[in-house]
Amino acid sequence: MAALGSVLPAAVRDTGFTDGLPAGSRPDQRGNGVMATVDRWLLPDGIEEVLPPEAARIEIARRQVLDLFQSWGYELVVTPHIEYLESLLTGAGQDLDQRTFKVVDPQSGRLMGFRADFTPQVARIDAHTLRREGPSRLCYAGSVLHAQPRALSTSRSPIQLGAELYGDASPASDVEVISLMLATLQLADVPDVHMDLGHVGIYRGLARAAGLSGAVEQQLFDALQRKSVDEVQALTADLPKDLGNMLRALVELCGGREVLNEARVRLGRAPASVLAALDDLLAIADRLASRYPDLPLYFDLGELRGYHYHTGVVFAVFVPGEGQSIAQGGRYDDIGADFGRARPATGFSTDLKTLVTLGRAEVVLPTGGIWMPDSGDAALWQQVCQLRNEGQRVVQALPGQPLSAALEADCDRQLIQQDGRWQVLPLAQ
Repeated sequence: MAALGSVLPAAVRDTGFTDGLPAGSRPDQRGNGVMATVDRWLLPDGIEEVLPPEAARIEIARRQVLDLFQSWGYELVVTPHIEYLESLLTGAGQDLDQRTFKVVDPQSGRLMGFRADFTPQVARIDAHTLRREGPSRLCYAGSVLHAQPRALSTSRSPIQLGAELYGDASPASDVEVISLMLATLQLADVPDVHMDLGHVGIYRGLARAAGLSGAVEQQLFDALQRKSVDEVQALTADLPKDLGNMLRALVELCGGREVLNEARVRLGRAPASVLAALDDLLAIADRLASRYPDLPLYFDLGELRGYHYHTGVVFAVFVPGEGQSIAQGGRYDDIGADFGRARPATGFSTDLKTLVTLGRAEVVLPTGGIWMPDSGDAALWQQVCQLRNEGQRVVQALPGQPLSAALEADCDRQLIQQDGRWQVLPLAQ
């Protein structure tokens, strides 16, 4: 335990006094009598605060994105920050187990979790609460918390926003969701985007036809993600020739639009479900190429992002200089089954803070304001209420504050009583 004591300066450890500690630090008495400094301002790794004016930029961007979602017919839902763990880790949530903070509810004694992703919650709303017969378009925006970050350099407290479309299994829904994702990136003016497209149904159909055991299927999955040709060859060596060749082909079926044409040939003897998945991917690719002729599309039939809960097309957007995707999504049919109602679903999500950081869209922050003197005059109060109702920013002086404080409050005008009435005049310098 000597290491605990070593965090204090020697003079402090020797005397027991805390004089000389940095401002904001205080000694923390441990059970063994050893003192250690605690910096009260420190935040955990990956947890950050957002200060003005960056917070204002994020909030303005949030409102703009939600307005965009609304214009496409998507309805906003607000989900709880914390709920029972089995609900959060249902369906799509199984992959989120390692990223979910878990606590015990002192009232019920049951395990609870802080939301690490909105999708399981929105799926519950569609399946159990709304229970609509036709398609349902839902969107969300809010903070999530990750026990483990997606990558070493990413935040553990992103502001996740996204949209999900339930009740339709056609490629048209996937195209709509992808188009809305691209519109969101365009709104933020994120430059140089390119998109990866895949379809987990292709690998899933081939693995099912090959009768792979759960362990072998997972090993092959891992090898495909690493593009390990030798491992894929070894794991498929004992399979029937056609199935082995098609599974091995997935390592090489990556690149531009020509990959889909090549896949039609190399996977020509695949089961019907695989050919149907390939047809869906072709339909989606053609529609996107028509809508966005300048968007670089990259296809990877061995890319199995979200394999354990996605059932169809998967997609992700990348930009140069960022190692992780900045927006991602896919199809996850029957996600509501555990909530009593299986529904086809497709959706996307992104991090609002990342969009604001990478985007070039100009966010105009309100500037200036009106300085209100500290006064009990009822007429002054009525005029201030009127100004605020008109959208003006009015800051009230506190007792003893000099007029110079108005500049620190970003005010460029002031309320002055002249000729028996309060008037807004330029701030006296």
